[in-house]
Amino acid sequence: MFSLDYFFVLRVTMEAGFTSRQLRLAVLFLFLITQPRTEAMQITSSGPQTIQKAETETVSLGCTFTAGTADTGELDIEWSNVSPDMTQKDNLILSYTGGQIHYNDPSLANRISFTGDPNQGDASISFSNVKLSDTGTYQCKVKKLPGVDMRKVTLVVMVPPSAPKCWVEGSEEKGGPVSLRCKSSQGSTPVSYVWSRESGGAMPSTATQNSQSGELLIKNHTDSNTGTYMCEAKNAVGQAQCKYSLRAYNPTDKVGVIVGAVIGALLLLLLLLLLIWLLVCCCHKKRYQKEVANEIREDVQAPESRPPSRLSSRHSSLRSVMGYRTHHGTQYNAVASPLPSVSETGRIYTGSSDGPTTEGNKTASLSYDPTYGYPV
Repeated sequence: MFSLDYFFVLRVTMEAGFTSRQLRLAVLFLFLITQPRTEAMQITSSGPQTIQKAETETVSLGCTFTAGTADTGELDIEWSNVSPDMTQKDNLILSYTGGQIHYNDPSLANRISFTGDPNQGDASISFSNVKLSDTGTYQCKVKKLPGVDMRKVTLVVMVPPSAPKCWVEGSEEKGGPVSLRCKSSQGSTPVSYVWSRESGGAMPSTATQNSQSGELLIKNHTDSNTGTYMCEAKNAVGQAQCKYSLRAYNPTDKVGVIVGAVIGALLLLLLLLLLIWLLVCCCHKKRYQKEVANEIREDVQAPESRPPSRLSSRHSSLRSVMGYRTHHGTQYNAVASPLPSVSETGRIYTGSSDGPTTEGNKTASLSYDPTYGYPV
């Protein structure tokens, strides 16, 4: 069936008075330009070129294609992880050849698969339980000789923000500024923070907030600013919230606080000085006692012999009475026999020049002489 353009061209050529040969050439040219053209292999997926997903989620990388009428070769599909370094080879992770699926990266065999039938023009894959290490650019290459086409998709795996912490920095006194803070400990950047007021009315007119640092600054705090405030932390793959109940307190007596702090510091300093003084005194006392003890030991003479008992003193006196006095030029030997007691009979040497005196069995009368220190 010919189009309207064909009849228009034919009418123009007939009205112009073309010859039969020229008319045939015009008709042939018109036939060639109105014939549908044979297209080569073409990938028809029109999804986003960059996909952002949270950890542990499943992502689909689209790659649908249409083969041309001249593409009669064997279907060959390859999925590769493109290396960011142009000098390095790409990592082949999945392929389809001769009607068979081949997992070229064993670490991904349990997480990657075709979502449709490649023979029906669907080379899309499903990526489950994605991780941060899966971030990269993936290329789908479809070959059916002589046709070849390819498509690249960038996968960005992100961590959603963790539940943020809300707190107030500083005091909540009236008349001064109040700073509400919000921060998530985890989450892929960029993370933005937005404060809103849940109860108590609209956001204060003097409030300003920083979406990057998570600070809500309220100037000239009053009772009208009290209420519940909510902070929402979010990035491209998730969000989380926290709340804070803002109060208003009367300002404290700062002068009294300062004076009390100064007095307390002085008392603490005095107490510390007292403790140091006591320690120094204790050390000096111990050192003095030690020095006195050393001096006493140096002054003490060697211990004398054991003082004679009453009985031995008595025997010594008797020896003196019985004539055992020392004389110059005379040597004496120790006598092992016991000395006679005063009650014994015999001769008693009085030490006089007249010689020994015998009085029979009578006992000599003795008296203590303090000059000599023994009885005489």
